[in-house]
Amino acid sequence: MRFIKLLLISVIILGVVIFGLSLAFPSTAVVERTGVIRAPIDTVYAHISNLKAWDAWNPWTRPDTTATLVYSDPPSGPGAWYSWDGQLNSGKLTVLDSDPAKGMHYLLDIKNVRPVKGGIELKPTADGKATAIFWHMEIKLGMLPWWKLRGFVADRVYGPAMNDGLTKLSRICEGK
Repeated sequence: MRFIKLLLISVIILGVVIFGLSLAFPSTAVVERTGVIRAPIDTVYAHISNLKAWDAWNPWTRPDTTATLVYSDPPSGPGAWYSWDGQLNSGKLTVLDSDPAKGMHYLLDIKNVRPVKGGIELKPTADGKATAIFWHMEIKLGMLPWWKLRGFVADRVYGPAMNDGLTKLSRICEGK
């Protein structure tokens, strides 16, 4: 009986310590990637503003080949969306705002995952022949320790896919 009491007290103390340490962790995970695409800003904007064009460059548009994609009509501009339903997961991406001179922002809701606010911001380079691109995602993790621990690996999990997406977008926009 004494052993069970000691074990129970140890588990409770360990849980309190883990929760207390997690309070020091940030409650928001941010993943960012930047690049330069050797194409005019209007060419790049055409590929990021039309959600149907995302299939060619976005690494998460088709993570599940069995997924069924449904697009809003029109597939671009504020309020445009696409949703997917597949064996791996389901979700919806909604465009919050879109500006040909600045880029766009979106909200991504995936089943059983925290909502993600993201954006793809564009600026012409100094010579006007290329476009600087800034792709960012922000995930509100909340206060639970297991969600906060996911925040530490967010950049390692999502960053390489974002790099891949920017490389594909660059190749498409540059005509390679």
